[in-house]
Amino acid sequence: MSDEHAYHIDGAVPETPENDPDSGAWRKTVVVGTRQPKIDAYERVSGTAVYPHDVSLPDMLHGAILRCPHAHARILSIDTTEAEKMPGVEAVITSKSPGADIPWYERGGQFYGKLFDDHCRHEGEEVAAVAAETPLQAVDAIRAIKVEYEVLPFVVDDDKALLPDAPAVQEGGNMMGEPSVRERGDLAAGFAAADVIVESTYSTSCQIHAPLEPHGSVAKWDGNKLTVWDTTQGVFGVQQTMAKVFGLPISSVRVIGHYMGGGFGAKLETGKYTVMAAIMSRMAARPVKLFLPREDCFTVTGNRPGNTMTVKIGAKSDGTLTAIDYHSHGSAGAYRYGAGTSAQAAYLYTCPNMRTEDVSVYTHTGKARPMRAPGFPQCSWSLEQTMDELAAKLGMDPVEFRLQNLLTELQRGDGMPFTSNQLAACLTEGAKAFGWEEAKKAEKQQGHLRRGVGAAASFWAYPGGPPSTVVVKLFADGSANLNMGASDIGTGTKTWAAMIVAEELGVPVEKILVEHADTATTQYATASGGSKTVPSDSPAVRAAAMDVKQQLLGFAAEQLETTPGDLKLENLEIVSRTDPEKNLALGEVERLNRRGLLMGTGYRDPNPEDKVTFPFAAQFCEVEVNTRTGEIRILRFLGAHDSGRVLNRLTFDNQVFGGMAMGIGLGVTEERVLDRSQTGKMVNANFHDYKIPTILDVADTHVCHPIDQPDNEFNNTGTKGLGEPATIPTAAAIGNAVADALGTHAVNAPLTPEKILEVLRTQEMEA
Repeated sequence: MSDEHAYHIDGAVPETPENDPDSGAWRKTVVVGTRQPKIDAYERVSGTAVYPHDVSLPDMLHGAILRCPHAHARILSIDTTEAEKMPGVEAVITSKSPGADIPWYERGGQFYGKLFDDHCRHEGEEVAAVAAETPLQAVDAIRAIKVEYEVLPFVVDDDKALLPDAPAVQEGGNMMGEPSVRERGDLAAGFAAADVIVESTYSTSCQIHAPLEPHGSVAKWDGNKLTVWDTTQGVFGVQQTMAKVFGLPISSVRVIGHYMGGGFGAKLETGKYTVMAAIMSRMAARPVKLFLPREDCFTVTGNRPGNTMTVKIGAKSDGTLTAIDYHSHGSAGAYRYGAGTSAQAAYLYTCPNMRTEDVSVYTHTGKARPMRAPGFPQCSWSLEQTMDELAAKLGMDPVEFRLQNLLTELQRGDGMPFTSNQLAACLTEGAKAFGWEEAKKAEKQQGHLRRGVGAAASFWAYPGGPPSTVVVKLFADGSANLNMGASDIGTGTKTWAAMIVAEELGVPVEKILVEHADTATTQYATASGGSKTVPSDSPAVRAAAMDVKQQLLGFAAEQLETTPGDLKLENLEIVSRTDPEKNLALGEVERLNRRGLLMGTGYRDPNPEDKVTFPFAAQFCEVEVNTRTGEIRILRFLGAHDSGRVLNRLTFDNQVFGGMAMGIGLGVTEERVLDRSQTGKMVNANFHDYKIPTILDVADTHVCHPIDQPDNEFNNTGTKGLGEPATIPTAAAIGNAVADALGTHAVNAPLTPEKILEVLRTQEMEA
């Protein structure tokens, strides 16, 4: 189901065994589903949490990277003589340094660049790196390096990159392989059968991840053993990459990532800075800390590609869809990464005749990376607004129109059923909670202010799955230890994991110590991305806790002279189901006391065969448009989400609200601005000019409405993903609300005041 651009995980992915105990489904929960503050909340807000950026080691050096200032250039010579003589400088590396000639940007077994590449294909390509006693000495040293460039022609627009005379980004042309096509049925016959056809072209701008914590690493060698503190979403992928680069056994590389200040997909891949820090650390025989300045985080650490999408949809007069034709093209930057967007167009609505085409293009810009539901928000922006256009022509309510055409199975091959599908509930319950009917009838015009409401539906196609291994230890005093490899990227992973252990064993959450994201001390887990952490790792957590419980009940059964099936564990007490007089406090279990602890291991079981799992969502929005200034004020937002069972209602709500904020950025405020004619450089690479939504830009009122129907067929916790679905339909709902207010769709995101005023001027001219 995943496209080439979907979440890429560095390194091999091992399998895990199946669990022995029968997991069953929770019937009623006491801890799971409640509102639990993060177990590390105090550390995070007090400043005692140690992020990689906080790491300070004895005798540590500080690194800096010299970057190419041109969009396209070839390095003719590099002179590091002056830099090497400067005070405090301990290491200088370039492409000619020993051990620095490393291939990079691998995709499908082929490499498209190098750690230091003499052919610089975008602004910010790495030219040299320095390690010095202080950060300022390192910066001074890279400024002293003399580089002679041959500045070459560039192209930063994907449509212009496909012109015959466009400068080449990669060998073989700027088309990134052949177009990716999906199709079913007979498209021409589908449009011939339609009573109404709508065709529109929409576009989205390039969006930058811009996490609060900059990218970086600290590297330290002890003989032939390497330790890395890294801002990563997956420590095991970084471990595998570093072992491969330096020719080390995997066991000789330790990667630690206990805290990470945001990634949104940009920190799924191992960074060049990590390898550079390690090379310089080995050269200088001292630890090296290398973190990127904020400007570099905008230009070289990834982005969500901008796309142009043409959507053509046909329907019968009764609202039945007959054909969908979808074409998307976008730039993935200078290195291979798919910019496809079409999955929702292919599968969100039941339609017998469909064709989608995705074209990915090389340009002289920073490489795209996964960003919170790669491709899906762009598709939603175009598909969902076109659906509204079609509903208007049919004279149908947009919500009713969607309900009539919802997917009932995955329309691929002979069809694949879903393990669960609550999209209809997302739309109906969401519309009721939002007050959709009343809002549609409300007065739209109040002087120069116009109000409108909009809705959008969506799914996310990356369900998660094995492998994942978790170990739980229960101590005789009633406390527990949870050991898992998954990174907590700010989403509350440690907290919901502790809640599951508390649910199974009755141990209070505050008595559970969570160890995570350390390749030397924790169990294997894939990277935290793709909304797969909860559905991939929570079943392993529960299985490990159940393994402990089975052992504990077995010990107690021997002592009480009964069977394990006759016993239950409640509030750290083991009680007979048939004879309440037979009971033991946890501390009275003799074999547990003799051992000191019980250890259980849990694994993530395989996903169901011949079925598919999607999280679903529908979001509703009310906006106010100022026709004098073009400003959009978002009044209300409601997200109705089918993500299976809610583990922690507090973090569930906050995931939705955070996803909405990111979607608002895509739809209204965020845009990478390039000097397209003269230099090809990004001109707003800072938090002042790159407009991430603030408290003044998000909705005055936002509501999370979880459907909370466990998907027990998918896994033993009944969970599905949430992080991506929370962002996918947001911008589209805003677009539809603005169209409801103005009477016409503004097609190019973000909807800045200038674009809104242009739409209003066009309306006046056509009137």
